[in-house]
Amino acid sequence: MSNGSFLVQGNCSLSGNVTPQGAKNEALQVISAVLLSSEEITISNVPEIIDVHKLISLLTGLGVKVQKLEKSKYSFCAADIDLDYFASKEYLSEAKKIRGSVMLMGPLLARFGKAYLPKPGGDKIGRRRLDTHFNGFITMGATFNYIEDKDEFYLSGDNLKGTYIHMDEISVTGTANIVMAASLTEGTTIIYNAACEPYLQQLCKMLVGMGASIDGIGSNLLKIHGVESLGGTDHRILPDMIEIGSWIGLAAMTQSSLTINDVNLKSLGIIPQTFRKLGIDLDIKDDNIIVKQQDIYEIENFIDGSILTLYDAPWPGFTPDLLSIILVLATQARGSVLIHQKMFESRLFFVDKLIDMGAQVILCDPHRATVIGLERKSQLRAINMSSPDIRAGVSLLIAALSAKGTSRIDNIQQIDRGYENIDIRLNNLGAHIERIDA
Repeated sequence: MSNGSFLVQGNCSLSGNVTPQGAKNEALQVISAVLLSSEEITISNVPEIIDVHKLISLLTGLGVKVQKLEKSKYSFCAADIDLDYFASKEYLSEAKKIRGSVMLMGPLLARFGKAYLPKPGGDKIGRRRLDTHFNGFITMGATFNYIEDKDEFYLSGDNLKGTYIHMDEISVTGTANIVMAASLTEGTTIIYNAACEPYLQQLCKMLVGMGASIDGIGSNLLKIHGVESLGGTDHRILPDMIEIGSWIGLAAMTQSSLTINDVNLKSLGIIPQTFRKLGIDLDIKDDNIIVKQQDIYEIENFIDGSILTLYDAPWPGFTPDLLSIILVLATQARGSVLIHQKMFESRLFFVDKLIDMGAQVILCDPHRATVIGLERKSQLRAINMSSPDIRAGVSLLIAALSAKGTSRIDNIQQIDRGYENIDIRLNNLGAHIERIDA
């Protein structure tokens, strides 16, 4: 998709049913894991988004045979890997464009004894260090080199051994990388302070299906007993919890009634109850979430009457990827809320666009913003803006759909990186969004 713009007509009212795409963050992990086996692996419910297509392209360059069986379903076979592709300019150029490429290191290191990676790209949402990944590999016996003038990383791991790793931060991708490397490493690797997000649980279940031995799935203490080889498997990706939260926020902000189908409720954690704290009326039937049409929704206070604070935390806490949605939603609520974005120091900088649209938001510092709800007494106004990252981009899209007038959102490639055909799917529900080339 081109890096174009959206023309978004405001005063939008949506209705109908929507099925969430497969989870982006899980897809990047499980697709990387196909490098651990020489046998065929089939993955279904794959989201057709830019980041996933870029990762599949990298795997194809490495020699993985990829076949698209049907929409959102692929088979992978990594029997013949071209390790010389590592040194090619094409690999270095393409791997820089996607942060998910960092998760190729664990499988390559474990199966082939070496991994090579340029500093990856992705969202500009603050410092996202890779130390946790490299420290884990080094503890397992890998040799690490950083080529400073080229901003490239090289790992050698011919003598990896299972060991005890106490992670210095709860990193989802760091945990995934170490779990994948440990699955083919001699001995037992114990990871304490491990991430336990549903995506990580899904990766572990897929690896177990391939023949790995992993204890403690779903907890922050993982024990991986290394095996000599891994086989093929079939795996289905969970629905994307971030997209589900985006649909909830979109329906509430535009005073729409929307049914979100097949959400896999047990994997959503505290997401539904967090939206309810903002006064959003959710009706959950079977595995579907019905967002009811609401003119007014009121933010709860704490029991002692103090202003509600919502913040991100590692799972099972509230995911940082939905705080941008929560912030936009609060702009038209009755009441006030303090949004505390703990993990990334640049994720709240998009609020200047909301202020330009008429929202009452005080950016306290890079991590905290106070939102004073307008209670729909003053409608947001349309402006021209640019998408800084995936989640802020969709948040601005939600704001634009609820605003008065027609907004223009540039740099929509950021949105396309994480949301599959978002304009088409929204137009099918009653929105009016035109995609134009840059």
